[in-house]
Amino acid sequence: MRARTHSVLAASVVLALAAGPLAAPAFAAPPATAAHSTDQGDQGDQGDKGDQDDQGGPNEKALRAALDGLPNRYATAALVRVGTSGGDWHGSAGVRDLASGRPAHPDARFRAGSITKVVTAATVLRLAAQDEIDLDAPVQAYLPDLFTPEFRQPISVRHLLNHTSGIKPGVSFGDAFTDVYPHRYDTLTPQQVAASAIAEGPEEFVPGTRQQYLNINYTILGLLIEKVTGRSYASVATRLVLRPAGMHRTSFPGTDPRIRGPHNRGYQKVERPDGTTTFVDVTEWNQADRWAAGDMISTTADLEKLLTKLFRGRIVPQPELEEMFTTPAGVTGATLSAGLEYQEVDGQVFWTKSGSRYGYSTFIGGTRDLRRTLVYSVNSADAKGEGHKPVGEAIVAAAVR
Repeated sequence: MRARTHSVLAASVVLALAAGPLAAPAFAAPPATAAHSTDQGDQGDQGDKGDQDDQGGPNEKALRAALDGLPNRYATAALVRVGTSGGDWHGSAGVRDLASGRPAHPDARFRAGSITKVVTAATVLRLAAQDEIDLDAPVQAYLPDLFTPEFRQPISVRHLLNHTSGIKPGVSFGDAFTDVYPHRYDTLTPQQVAASAIAEGPEEFVPGTRQQYLNINYTILGLLIEKVTGRSYASVATRLVLRPAGMHRTSFPGTDPRIRGPHNRGYQKVERPDGTTTFVDVTEWNQADRWAAGDMISTTADLEKLLTKLFRGRIVPQPELEEMFTTPAGVTGATLSAGLEYQEVDGQVFWTKSGSRYGYSTFIGGTRDLRRTLVYSVNSADAKGEGHKPVGEAIVAAAVR
């Protein structure tokens, strides 16, 4: 079951946007890229090092080029942090908002989307390390009031973590922008999402034998966290992950549609009936239904702390940390672990996670030894689209050179 708006309503949204005051902006004079680099152990501005230093530092020329020209038709702003064994590089480009054209805030908060799953996975693994959760135990035993008798096959907590549960997606406001935009201030609770998913019955495969990336797995993990601790998901995730990581500017907004604190506004590019385009401000949005799967607001600095402290074992202890670097055995094509994804780029193995909400595309990733890391937030004009993402792709290419 999916809650969808009627096609007449969707058409009315397009017409309303066509009459709106915000036309597709002209991108003739983008603000200059702001950037700085630091050697390890030195937080001062080191200036331009050229293409790349002899210690394997960031390729500053390529990174600057990746951010040149913002805002453009693909994105209005971008924030980047690259870490290497030879030094770090931080950069920002674009505008804070299209109306004023002010330079993008370099320390802006943004919607981190599915990177929330990294925090949720780490929270579950911390609870497992404390013997409050058994990763091999069926989640049906933890949440007996949620599951129906149709779920005869045991679904372990680990199956939820690595997306091999076979649970269907559940209710939503729709898939297309014109479906969901009218509901941006409405609340769809995670409990409603989970109940509707279970009501649809299981997929026709044995849990643990097929991998399907779905938010519902982490929505149910959020319910599990609350059940075993007796506390809210946000409070437990903050205590076990955000505070140990030093993520002091990260929050879970719940039903609050605003981004509190300094931020760069997000936009969605929409085609008008006459074939022209307009940029719709999508900064304010109630993301409560994404919850433990995607309802986190953060900064690039905080996400870099999460990445480095997590990989160094300062948040999740061994052996539970290995779950984050282990894809399920015997599952063809599996690349997802507990909260992360295995990727190979130019012969280097990276463990990554991306996230997207309308107006915001985010990425974190690094080699397991942290010799190279990347965190970025791009104010993408088509963040939820499946197509080519030139700005993000250029940043990744420059960061791994």
